[in-house]
Amino acid sequence: SDHRVLNLDPTDPLWVGDKPPSPDYPTGITQRGTLRMDWTHGHNGTIHNGIGRIGFYTGGMAARFRDEDLADEWVKRSNTWIEAHKDGPFFLFFAGHDIHVPRMPHERFQGKTTLGFRGDAIVEFDWCVGELMQTLDRLKLAENTLIVLCSDNGPVLDDGYKDGAVEKLGSHQPAGPYSGGKYSVLEGGTRTPFITRWKGRVQPGVSKEVVCTIDLASSLAALTGVALAETACRDSFNVLPALLGESGAKGRDHLLQQDNNGASFGLRMGDWKLVRSKAKGKSQAIVSVKPHQYPAGLHALYFLPDDPGEENDLSAKHPEKTQELIAKLDALIAADRSR
Repeated sequence: SDHRVLNLDPTDPLWVGDKPPSPDYPTGITQRGTLRMDWTHGHNGTIHNGIGRIGFYTGGMAARFRDEDLADEWVKRSNTWIEAHKDGPFFLFFAGHDIHVPRMPHERFQGKTTLGFRGDAIVEFDWCVGELMQTLDRLKLAENTLIVLCSDNGPVLDDGYKDGAVEKLGSHQPAGPYSGGKYSVLEGGTRTPFITRWKGRVQPGVSKEVVCTIDLASSLAALTGVALAETACRDSFNVLPALLGESGAKGRDHLLQQDNNGASFGLRMGDWKLVRSKAKGKSQAIVSVKPHQYPAGLHALYFLPDDPGEENDLSAKHPEKTQELIAKLDALIAADRSR
């Protein structure tokens, strides 16, 4: 609250580090049998709410929380904040934690789906969105409020915990026809749901224009009449007409993508996609969604309308298009900006 740890007792400060504070400090490794949710990798440091976490921390006992209560708390505080600011312009960023690990939805949502806690957490997030929408309707703000629902990355199943996401997946396809997922530059990692709603302004429909969450900075600046400095938001484009669904509006003509460790890049230009990966023939299967076999070469070229799963490398058949995109990719990387 106000950039401070909520309920933190100053006489019991919070210590955070990358090593256990003592040799006998209990962790998800040493006390694995006591955990409410077992781990698969990485999440085996400090035990909080019966769940192993990344890293280590001690103290701050009064500030400790139950994961199950977070969604209710975020919604309550957001609704209170909207009430307090309803008479003037406001910007609310609601960062739902639900689908991120550890997935531990409130008890009233547990078991609501057949997909385990991952599916249940999605239902919980859906409830959160509904609560916020009801507040806007109740306060008669819906016709004067732009709502954006988006995601920071594509799906991941096993992201560190044994929460049933893999075992209970069934026939569900989290990434649809796309390959890859979180951590990758493949379409399954970067092509995510993006919804805009503005009653009376945005007409219901579907757009195939390419936009990026980074573009929200320039687009919202344009909406509010704020001029961005040349050095600000160097990869953000003003695509406001496309976000508002205006007839004939265009999105980006290119989109540069980079994975979480910087080893791979993707470049979307129209219907074409260039992937530069040092994986060279290795399989990308960390997300357990749809494993992808990278081509043996450094670059691969895909034509997305015919090959949304990025399985057919066309770089040998279209050398000129490949070189065109390679040159564009190299120029963007060298410029260290795309706007």
